[in-house]
Amino acid sequence: MKRKTIIQIVSVVMIISIVTIVLKACQSTKSEIKFETTLVSKGSISNTVTATGTIQAIKTVAVGTQVSGVIKKIYVDFNSVVKKGQILARIDETPLLASLDQSKSAVVSAEADLQFKKATYDRTKALFEKKLIAKADYDQAVLNYDQSKANLSSAKSNNDRNKINLEYATIYSPIDGVVLNRAVDEGQTVASSFNTPTLFSIANDLTQMRVEANVDEADIGQIKLGQRVEFNVDAYQDIKFTGTVTQIRLQPVVTSNVVTYTVIIEAPNPDKKLMPGMTANASIFVDEAKDLLVVDSKALRFTPDSKLMGEYLKKFPQAAKAKINQELSGKAKGAKGANNPSSTLWIKKGNEIEPVKVVTGLSDGTKMEIKTGVSDGDEVIFAMQSTTNSDTAKKETVSSPFMPKRPGGGPRK
Repeated sequence: MKRKTIIQIVSVVMIISIVTIVLKACQSTKSEIKFETTLVSKGSISNTVTATGTIQAIKTVAVGTQVSGVIKKIYVDFNSVVKKGQILARIDETPLLASLDQSKSAVVSAEADLQFKKATYDRTKALFEKKLIAKADYDQAVLNYDQSKANLSSAKSNNDRNKINLEYATIYSPIDGVVLNRAVDEGQTVASSFNTPTLFSIANDLTQMRVEANVDEADIGQIKLGQRVEFNVDAYQDIKFTGTVTQIRLQPVVTSNVVTYTVIIEAPNPDKKLMPGMTANASIFVDEAKDLLVVDSKALRFTPDSKLMGEYLKKFPQAAKAKINQELSGKAKGAKGANNPSSTLWIKKGNEIEPVKVVTGLSDGTKMEIKTGVSDGDEVIFAMQSTTNSDTAKKETVSSPFMPKRPGGGPRK
């Protein structure tokens, strides 16, 4: 009898243990719907086109020479600040002076010949009028006189040209600016027979620079005059320089079958940190707006899972259910593609959610402007998932007594 009682007690304990384990298992697998949310907030949106280019002075003049000769004297060097009309260099004037003296002598000779031919013409004319000489003699005198006048005019023109060439032997600065390059040295011979050699390159004003940026043909349609530009150079990577688009050149530049267009960006350079020839990495702001209501674009792409939403709807009032079911049924009939995201945001207020139709505006790929439908600070859903207590239990780890412990990691006393 006593043994039978013990068996009954053991059986009851085992049944209670089994029921307890089953109940705990049921509790551990109880599912819970969780949402990941973000806030609607005030922000700015901007879209940019990137381009690389070369920094140049706004106005650069190549100073050459009109005459050939030997450089006798140079008065400026690299980085010299010059004024308009300042002497830069002189070419040896000896051969030019000799040519000028020769042309002066030719003018004197032509003037004397003209006087003689004129006197002969006057005598011949008087005799011809009295019919004392033949018409052929008179015509010859006229011809000689006209030729003499032409020779004198030619001699004077040659003399004037030699005077100008002599003036060209002195090289003056055509503008105020800074000498960027000096291409000759004293004693060097320059020849201007076929083309004008460049002696100096002068930049007008280094406090105003420009970037000649190469924009891809796929992006050139977005570029407009007056757009704001930010760029940096390798020499000052931590500094953002600013500029403005002032010119879009129509002539294409083709390099290895790649078509680009040159966009001119003017930029102030008060500290003269920007130097000609530097490479600029520019961002041209094609769309830019501030103080907008914005939200993460992923919230607009969010569509609730029907099965998970069905579980969650059990906690909602009937009005919310109708709205959500209507939205989900519309999604099922015609889902929109990734390139045309839904204009619906799912707003979370406490334990309730509600779909709201919104009107979108500008986008930069990560944020989207919301024109109507929501307010600043609204909590919107961008993801949902089902979690269980067992998932949470898995995160709890039991430390092994054989595993090493960090110093001071024991229980506090």
